[in-house]
Amino acid sequence: MKVSARPVAALALASALAVTTAATASAAEPDFELDIPAGVACAFSLHIEGTLTGHRVTREFTDPNDDPVMLLSAGKGNQLTFTNPDSAKTLSLPSNGSVQLTKINADGSSTVQSTGHNVVILYPTDVPAGPSTTLYTGRLVYTVDANEVFTVQSSSGPTTNICALLA
Repeated sequence: MKVSARPVAALALASALAVTTAATASAAEPDFELDIPAGVACAFSLHIEGTLTGHRVTREFTDPNDDPVMLLSAGKGNQLTFTNPDSAKTLSLPSNGSVQLTKINADGSSTVQSTGHNVVILYPTDVPAGPSTTLYTGRLVYTVDANEVFTVQSSSGPTTNICALLA
């Protein structure tokens, strides 16, 4: 999983969905936790816990000057639990497979092709404008500019609106 100045860019996840109450959440200690304010990932504040359960391999490809031009990341992702603190609803996603191919462009932007199970959080500054937190199962292509603005180019396959499930 890549974590940058943006709290969560794209998280490789799982497909099986189980909406529960916070009282039934896993007792295991998470490897990471994020608290995202209301209006950024969902209309409400969103708490994310992740447990590193999958095996993931990342390879960097460089040009003749050793500058990175492409990243390939494949394998299982993280077990994630999303919580709406206001309603106490949670959504747990077990670790599942995904592949991300990131082409690094000369202008500092990147083009990402993701397949498998991926969660993307779109902020109000992204295209389409968030807040939204969506599980994509299938293929997703998006760009990220030098200012970390995401623009969804295309997607195919089912999507799950995580914010709607937790509202």
